[in-house]
Amino acid sequence: MSTQEKVLIVEDEENERTGLAELISAWGYRTDTAKDGLEGLEKVAAWSPAIVITDFKMPRMNGMELLQRLAEQPQQIAVILLTAQGSIDVAVDAMKAGAYDFLQKPLLGEARARLQQILQNAARQRGTTLELEVTRRKLRDTGLFGEMVGASKVMQEIFHLIEMVAPSTASVLITGESGTGKEMVARTIHELSPRKNKPFVAINCSAIPETLIESEIFGHEKGAFTGAMERRAGCFELAEEGTLLLDEIGEMPAGTQAKLLRVLEDRKLRRLGSKAETSIDVRLLAATNKVPEEAVAKGELRGDLYYRLNVFNIHMPPLREHKDDIPQLVESLLNDMNNKHSRDVAGVSDSVLQAFMTYNWPGNVREVRNTLERAVIVCDGKLVELKHLPPNFGSGGLKISAGDGDSIRMDVGTTVEEAEKMLILKTLAATNNNKTRAAEILGISLKTLHNKLKEYGGSGVATEAAS
Repeated sequence: MSTQEKVLIVEDEENERTGLAELISAWGYRTDTAKDGLEGLEKVAAWSPAIVITDFKMPRMNGMELLQRLAEQPQQIAVILLTAQGSIDVAVDAMKAGAYDFLQKPLLGEARARLQQILQNAARQRGTTLELEVTRRKLRDTGLFGEMVGASKVMQEIFHLIEMVAPSTASVLITGESGTGKEMVARTIHELSPRKNKPFVAINCSAIPETLIESEIFGHEKGAFTGAMERRAGCFELAEEGTLLLDEIGEMPAGTQAKLLRVLEDRKLRRLGSKAETSIDVRLLAATNKVPEEAVAKGELRGDLYYRLNVFNIHMPPLREHKDDIPQLVESLLNDMNNKHSRDVAGVSDSVLQAFMTYNWPGNVREVRNTLERAVIVCDGKLVELKHLPPNFGSGGLKISAGDGDSIRMDVGTTVEEAEKMLILKTLAATNNNKTRAAEILGISLKTLHNKLKEYGGSGVATEAAS
């Protein structure tokens, strides 16, 4: 690699400091060294490196303190922290404080190859700085952030989090109800990262049969199992040098979660049926509509995997909590629908907008998109009117009250389990047994809905058969 990027090595052990400088210089970088954090700060001010590699334990000022001081400076510097074996907690804290990446010492063999890859990624990151500044200006002026829309305070905070984490290699756990835009967050992180010209691969763990999920993620060799007629690359290999999103991570079987954790820690994978390991360079993002801590407590999500993924968390709020973004969201979605269906719908009527503002949108942004897409297709004028909305629009948010039709009667003494069952079956009835739609309204995954119906036994048999 031929590059003129400056790399500062901050290390108190002279032999390690000198050896690391010689190695990195041989890779084509310009290097300088410092014996501790204080000298490192002086070198940063005088030499302006693009990348700083710092040991954690040093006299006078350790690596974490140096990282925090560098984070306060206006210029963007990629900081790579070197930690001792078994210091994963320190590394996670460093990533949360803004470190670009971390490596465990000693830097031998594969660790050196990993360092070279990290340096290459950090150097590419500098090319995204101008694009980020353009995005910031666009955000300030219009409330747009990539494909995301929102001028509300809560969405502005999310945009800021994305802006901070995108250039790094940190894992991100994206949480929120179904339909809130978790995959769009992941795509925006990818598009604003140094990996943007590499693949973005998304896989929904709840949509793949348990018997096939390991093959989909890790790949398999020919003959690995019945039906494996040829070698197949898994999602990790397909996303090489890019970004992989594992959506609905809480639906992944426990055994697969254990294998995933090993891949994240070793950065190697073994296809099903293979004896050889393959090194990977993939940034992992994960998403779930569950509360992660509750999923861990229930045994649905491994605690060690959760802590490994949750280096950085972005929570997408339900649309009902930022309804003031609806007008801008509608305008943006209408533009998309006009382009998709070759239509020329100018907007929505005041009565439609009022209906949108008063509705709670249990299906969140996905439900808005689906509603508008149907309306644009059937619209016979310039404006979407109430008559263009689905006939049952607004009935998805079932009320718990006395009565019939789209309401549910519950007497004092009804258990939570009974109320849940009643709500699920009533929602299925209201959606004409459309399970996908019912799951969106209820804010649960389709797999969870199927599991609930199995629990109900005979009560859910007719409903299942009808879908």
